[in-house]
Amino acid sequence: MSGTVTAVSRNETYSFTKPNRDSVTLLAGLGVEGDVHAGVTVKHRSRVAQDPTQPNLRQVHLIQEELFDEVRALGFEVAPGDIGENITTRGIDLLALPVGTLLHLGDEAVVEVTGLRNPCKQIDDFQGGLLKQVVGRDEAGNIVRKAGIMGVVTAGGVVRPGDPVRTELPAEPHRPLDRV
Repeated sequence: MSGTVTAVSRNETYSFTKPNRDSVTLLAGLGVEGDVHAGVTVKHRSRVAQDPTQPNLRQVHLIQEELFDEVRALGFEVAPGDIGENITTRGIDLLALPVGTLLHLGDEAVVEVTGLRNPCKQIDDFQGGLLKQVVGRDEAGNIVRKAGIMGVVTAGGVVRPGDPVRTELPAEPHRPLDRV
């Protein structure tokens, strides 16, 4: 599978949205240079409160732009960076990737997929009712999370809008994504 980076975002301070940038630099083992969530150990406030020594499996947040199209059809306006992602893509079903998939971004950067983003109340604070659109249940009653995936940087590099994204699946058996 291959796709395209459509936007890159980062923020130096804790806030829900992240401004779009011309480029971001991914740092191996850390995340997005200059982003508040970069680091070896957890940076998300709720995770730090539980145990600040946990490894940071959420160094980079990626979301597929197709989700914005889906919620726009329901009356919501969401643009790249609005719900806190670092890298917005098009053309790859990120949610269908197994744990351990390598995402080759641009010429050098590689992100290893660790799991699904677990959306929180802040999404409704951004736009009332949006949380219900990005977290739901399938026909069998299983929770479906659509607010993107998380990963760790295994190879650093600069990532820009327009860069190609190529997937490299891990060896089988594949493990489906779960929240991290």
